[in-house]
Amino acid sequence: MLEIDAAMGEGGGQILRSALSLSLVTRRAIRLTRIRARRPRPGLQAQHLKAVEAAAAVSAARVEGAQPGSQTLEFTPGEVRGRALEIDIGTAGSTLLVLQTVFVPLALARHASTLTISGGTHNPWSPPFHYVAWQWLPWLERIGYRASLALERAGFSPAGGGRIRAEIHPAARLEPLRLVERGALARIRGVSGCARACSTSTVPRSAERRRINRRVNSGSSAAPPPLSSDGSPRLTNQAQRSLF
Repeated sequence: MLEIDAAMGEGGGQILRSALSLSLVTRRAIRLTRIRARRPRPGLQAQHLKAVEAAAAVSAARVEGAQPGSQTLEFTPGEVRGRALEIDIGTAGSTLLVLQTVFVPLALARHASTLTISGGTHNPWSPPFHYVAWQWLPWLERIGYRASLALERAGFSPAGGGRIRAEIHPAARLEPLRLVERGALARIRGVSGCARACSTSTVPRSAERRRINRRVNSGSSAAPPPLSSDGSPRLTNQAQRSLF
């Protein structure tokens, strides 16, 4: 069993998720200690526990220590099998971070998988849905991974309530990603979204547009597109404005 000090580096949750993913791919048992030791609330929280649950579910893994606040976890994976899986984080914890934990292992399985994950979709300190859909996934597709990702409902902190759906297919032949030249800037694209109570905001929409234009610094006065569950009209959830 591989021993991992999870307080290394930033001492947050990413070492847990990466370790779970690599354990699934290599089928090597791991034992993590001092999980999230550098965080104000150390140990496993709801989102981390759901990442462990998802990793265990796709591999029939044996798990010890998966309790709230636990700083020690033992994880012994079996064979990863593609399957349909629904995961409800129960909080605004990041759905995308749970997805990233099992994405590569499922893509290397022999059968396709469908994941439906409920929780937060646009969170502070986590990659929002549109970053993953517009940036992360297209680069993985260039390597040879095959998947689609849909935003069924947006979820903000602290209420959560969002839902994403991922279709993950067995990967084709994987190729190295070679990026040797930066290339010319083709365009700048952004999304400004707000929740149901945005209509009661005291900030004029024109002021919001000016703020976004300054942030992007593109010199364009065009307003960003509105956003919905499929990426076009307005988001609906708890009251919160956000620039993704």
